[in-house]
Amino acid sequence: MGSSSLHSDGNQVKKVLGLGYWVQGFRCFPWLAVIFFLKDGLSVDPSTLQILQNSANLPMVGKPLYGLLSDSIYIFGQHRLPYIALGAFLQALSWLVIANSPSTISIFTISIYLLLSNLGAAIAEVANDAIVAEMSKQPPSSTKNSQPSSSGNLQSFVWIASSVGGVLGNLLGGIFISRFAPQSMFLVFGLLLALQFFITISVSENSLGLPKSPSVGIKKQLSELLIALRKPEIAYSISWFAASYAIIPALTGTMFFYQTEHLQINSSVLGISKVFGQATMLLWGIIYNQYLKSVPSRKIISTIQAMMALLMVSDFFFVKGLYREIGVPDSLYVVIFSGFLEVLFFFKILPFSVLIAQLCPQGCEGSIMAFLMSAIAFAFIVSGYFGVALASYIKVTGTDFSGLGLGLLIQAACTILPIFWSSCIPDDVKSKAKKKD
Repeated sequence: MGSSSLHSDGNQVKKVLGLGYWVQGFRCFPWLAVIFFLKDGLSVDPSTLQILQNSANLPMVGKPLYGLLSDSIYIFGQHRLPYIALGAFLQALSWLVIANSPSTISIFTISIYLLLSNLGAAIAEVANDAIVAEMSKQPPSSTKNSQPSSSGNLQSFVWIASSVGGVLGNLLGGIFISRFAPQSMFLVFGLLLALQFFITISVSENSLGLPKSPSVGIKKQLSELLIALRKPEIAYSISWFAASYAIIPALTGTMFFYQTEHLQINSSVLGISKVFGQATMLLWGIIYNQYLKSVPSRKIISTIQAMMALLMVSDFFFVKGLYREIGVPDSLYVVIFSGFLEVLFFFKILPFSVLIAQLCPQGCEGSIMAFLMSAIAFAFIVSGYFGVALASYIKVTGTDFSGLGLGLLIQAACTILPIFWSSCIPDDVKSKAKKKD
């Protein structure tokens, strides 16, 4: 009887998290339309496009607040699912409004709606991440066949779910963007979010089998969060991880214009490139779960950082025409290498989230994971603004890309730097436990 109940709990958890992370991955579907809508419909330049994209992520920086609310305030006796439902509702509302707005919508107005959408996404992601952290800390004796919570099985599952959503979102996005108006893509995603909302409110949080923790006030929860963040292994590792992103000047807007305007790469090719990237994320989740869980997180993360720098140097050779001279078509390079580099930035998150879930104190899972994701979001925003400054310094515009090669080399050099301070990342918790034994 108990085993059957635990099995049912596991199925319900995977149902909620699988849908939540799948939708999270599928967000690339409307955002692909947003990029082309801003570029072609509203005629923004590369720097403005990058500023708008990064500024729209500002609600993600507020994740610690949403985590505190989720940890400390229960709604109808539940403290995770109501926040997922609220997040889905806010996203559905914003995308449906954008879908029904005129094509002459102003940049300011669409920016407000995109901020609202990302606010909803941030709230839902915090609750989803908190459930993953809570379930990952369950004792290994819950079932006879279960593996230790530190194994990262659930993290790998949600990573794969998100990647599957990304693959499908980019595949359909590449097809839709050349055949339908962006508003139709906004409408499809808005209806999907509405469906997620109704499915979420139909599930009882009691059926998830989450560990019971007493409801405490926000003040006490904030105090516990600050205590947790003072722990050197948490503070140093999160600081290093955020800095490893922030220090890199992102040139995404410039590369997008270079590929579409200078090289005349078709939108469907860019869609396929993103599909390839998401497919490698899916494969990464499977490989990590099967073969790399026992490898120290520091080693994996440092290796990924070095690979990022190597691919940026490869982009330098691409911009200089080296691959074209040896017979590699631009479109093939964009699909494989550009698609892979775009998602390689996120590869580090899986092993790092497994490590942080192990370090999270009991009852602070939502707050710590939210703080981590907030730090990452803020780092990406800083990286984006840093990239705009670099593009201005090397004098790259929507029509002049002569300085792009230098920018890519500077970007690669900045990416290498954090590796020299990777000792800030602690050894895995289970490794420390073995040493103590």
